Amino acid sequence: MAGYFEEMGWRELQDGEQPNHLLHMARFLLDFGFHGENANGEWPKLPPPASREAVGQIPEVTIDSNDKSCPICLKKFQVGDKGKQMPCHHIFHTTCILTWLERTNSCPFCRYELPTDNEGYEAFKKEKKRAEQRKEEIEILHNSMFS
Repeated sequence: MAGYFEEMGWRELQDGEQPNHLLHMARFLLDFGFHGENANGEWPKLPPPASREAVGQIPEVTIDSNDKSCPICLKKFQVGDKGKQMPCHHIFHTTCILTWLERTNSCPFCRYELPTDNEGYEAFKKEKKRAEQRKEEIEILHNSMFS
């Protein structure tokens, strides 16, 4: 099991190193919901674009049937057309999905998220996942104690 610092991608302070008190205040404000419109625990705006590396790894596929259409532009695929297949297995016209991923990091059909280059958003996702795990662990602990 990874320790707290490894899990969060942080490191302990070195001898003589001072903590960044502004970061502590910002963290306090985020943890207690004093950050404006985002009081519901969600990212306050559209997620950032997908990372260039993740977009570059999306495989190109050849369309083999014309009974499906692109979920973005809704035009029917033609047999032999080239498209991109997301990790969630949804297929899009290449220009459609690349334009989409320049704006946000998720599949427009199922909201499967690709990694981003935005460190703040990635930390937000990691903290949200960690909060869900803590909630599940507390539920398990509670049930083991009171059942």
